[in-house]
Amino acid sequence: MQYITFDQGKAYDLILLGRVAIDFNPVDLNRPLEESANFNKYLGGSPANIAVGMARLGKKVGFIGKVSDDQFGDYVTHYFQKEGIDTSHITRCRNGENLGLTFTEIISPQESRILMYRDGVADLMLEPEDVEEAYIRKAKALLISGTALAASPSREAALKAVILAGKNGIPVIFDIDYRAYTWKSQDEISIYYSLVAGQSDIILGSREEFDLTERMLGLDGEDSGSARYWQGCGCKIVVIKHGKEGSTAYTCDGRQYTVKPFPTNALKGFGGGDGYASSFLRALIDGCSVPEALEYGSASASMLISAHSCSAAMPTLEEVERFIREEKEKYGEMVVRGDSSI
Repeated sequence: MQYITFDQGKAYDLILLGRVAIDFNPVDLNRPLEESANFNKYLGGSPANIAVGMARLGKKVGFIGKVSDDQFGDYVTHYFQKEGIDTSHITRCRNGENLGLTFTEIISPQESRILMYRDGVADLMLEPEDVEEAYIRKAKALLISGTALAASPSREAALKAVILAGKNGIPVIFDIDYRAYTWKSQDEISIYYSLVAGQSDIILGSREEFDLTERMLGLDGEDSGSARYWQGCGCKIVVIKHGKEGSTAYTCDGRQYTVKPFPTNALKGFGGGDGYASSFLRALIDGCSVPEALEYGSASASMLISAHSCSAAMPTLEEVERFIREEKEKYGEMVVRGDSSI
């Protein structure tokens, strides 16, 4: 069953709004960050990674964002262009703001941490005037990253995009994408997250991210209760992720489908979510069923946590499908196709 109609006549399969950053991942693995001396540089930021992932999967992608007016801004813009991502609505800061920088600490496959520098970052300088209705009308769907809601003027730009998408019948995808940096209080997080979640057709997040979103709503912290609430607001698909335990998609007709992670030799404990989102959304936009989309998402996530980078390691559709075939030959089905009511 198709829960969301994507207008196949639109120029872009997906337009994303949010942060573009730089990741520095240590070459010296299995040691604390203070002992790491060598790093590889990658394009980063969850929405940027998802954009690259979608492009690698053969989709036409656009992006709305703000980057620094320096060599790092050149780097990420050129990276997008090489991947075939439209950069016509990525603008430059004029007051010296910098791209966000992320340093990762890979102590073991089970223990990874992230150190972010997010003061005065370029992505949060995105202004409502940078969001154009004519551009959003060209999209089959719009993805909003929750990090874009962390401060003004970016939060107003994101809210404007959501309003314009609703006005034009464009499905809204909300990737909660919580990062502790920049937010001033948990109330603030809940206010802005719940505003966008209530206008979304698809919501993606971990249990912890849903708890932050629902903090002031009086819900019980149970996945099924979250799904019922947001579907009561009009959401069609709610995806709640539980890391190594897998993830469950709740659909607006009361069905639920759970996917287990594909077994893999993990290198790091982060990055899988962006691969998951890109492959899951690609599948939905291409007309796959929700269980099929979950399978694609889980496979891509497993592939990403086995790689050193996120953006650079995003797989092609052929690579994801080959991975799924090989894994299912070894381990069997990953998706529990339950139709139990929520």
